[in-house]
Amino acid sequence: MASLTLKTPAGTGAGSVDLDDTIFGIEPNIPVMHQVVTAQLAAKRQGTQSTKTRSEVSGGGIKPFKQKGTGRARAGSTRAPQWRGGGVALGPKPRKYDQKTPKKMKKLALRSALSDRFSDDKVVVVNSWSWEKPSTKLAKAALSALGVSGKALVVIEPTDVIAAKSFRNLPSVHVLTAGELNTFDVLVSDYVIFTEATLPVAPSAKETN
Repeated sequence: MASLTLKTPAGTGAGSVDLDDTIFGIEPNIPVMHQVVTAQLAAKRQGTQSTKTRSEVSGGGIKPFKQKGTGRARAGSTRAPQWRGGGVALGPKPRKYDQKTPKKMKKLALRSALSDRFSDDKVVVVNSWSWEKPSTKLAKAALSALGVSGKALVVIEPTDVIAAKSFRNLPSVHVLTAGELNTFDVLVSDYVIFTEATLPVAPSAKETN
């Protein structure tokens, strides 16, 4: 079982913490991560785009000119797609882009992403965010003390409101609760920061603790 140095917000060591090899020590499955991230991005699409067909645009109730004798191509309505102001042929309509992804695939993708970040030494575990009141200044100082640069994903407990408010004004930091942890946010972040309470473990490990 791999271990990692447990740190304080000041960047000093506070012991060590064991990491679950089934979460942080597997071989990343790139095709599964790609499929899950693609499904996540597809689910974010609103799908509200819409164009009007020739039956939905106004006008065109009469034949624009007689059928024969004009030398022009015959036409029955000015709302045909080739006419100015006419309807759109084969245009987009409202639809859902959701893709069904098995739960096992989502779990494997998340574990693969976390294992990839751990193999690059981009996982940080803090004992707790022990601030008495929200402070963006303290949050920024903590990231610097922990050696975190670039985009950071901070995973907190749902009740840790002070930490959430402290980090939310930093543009390079994304805050999630442990239950919201997902593959996409892990992969787009340079560092993933957990507290000792939010560090993910396998279900069997939770039962024995």
